[in-house]
Amino acid sequence: MYKIIGADGKEYGPVTLEQLRQWMADGRVNTQTQVQLEGATDWKLLGELTEFASSSGNVPPPVNAPINPEAFAAQILAHDYTIQISSCVKRGWALVKSNFWLLVCVSFVGTLIASASIIGLILGGPMIGGLYAMYLKKIRGQPATFGDAFVGFSLFLPLMLAHVVSALLTGVGFVLCLIPGIYLAVSWVFTLALVIDKRLDFWPAMELSRKVVTKHWWLIFGLLIVNGLVVLLGVLCCVIGVFVALPVMFASMMYAYEDIFGTNPATTP
Repeated sequence: MYKIIGADGKEYGPVTLEQLRQWMADGRVNTQTQVQLEGATDWKLLGELTEFASSSGNVPPPVNAPINPEAFAAQILAHDYTIQISSCVKRGWALVKSNFWLLVCVSFVGTLIASASIIGLILGGPMIGGLYAMYLKKIRGQPATFGDAFVGFSLFLPLMLAHVVSALLTGVGFVLCLIPGIYLAVSWVFTLALVIDKRLDFWPAMELSRKVVTKHWWLIFGLLIVNGLVVLLGVLCCVIGVFVALPVMFASMMYAYEDIFGTNPATTP
């Protein structure tokens, strides 16, 4: 018998070996899923168990491996996905608390650079992309340092183009009619993360984000609204609270990204 930890952080099981293999075939778990054998006290990755080491199953592409954006979008949409807004924010807050000064400092520096007028338009994509990469490292239990927040400059052109093109097209949408602008702003919210994490060019990343987000557009919109309220609350708390609110916002968005596009998407068994 086995227990697993889902992408939503909840524990499932105990289940039989046959059930777990079926979940892998269905794409509900993969080799990165945490699993505990009956009677054991430690948790392992599913792929570390000999009975699953050779099982490829129907799993998302490995991090940083080349992917086919259209096939990846079809895979995610076929199995569907779910995110819980409260869970994303709570996990984001927990991540910030456990890495407080690192995340507060890099978020402040990154936001300062990204919001610096024309310079921010050019450097904002690589800067925010680097922040996303560092947050994903922390979420995935990998070591990360302050310097990792600048890794986006190694993919300067696609990240810069993703930021500039999406900003310009969203701006046109707002000018012509408010609703298209709002739709595009929400739909492209994961573009920079997809460029830095999946090594996609800017337009395939924009299309992948749009297609997948559209499936549950209102849910992602709700997460953005909640994050906006968190930042507003930080501003109202003598302004200094924004230094904590910003990293919580970044962390919660990357938890949502991980639940949708990451190594262990949140499909409920």
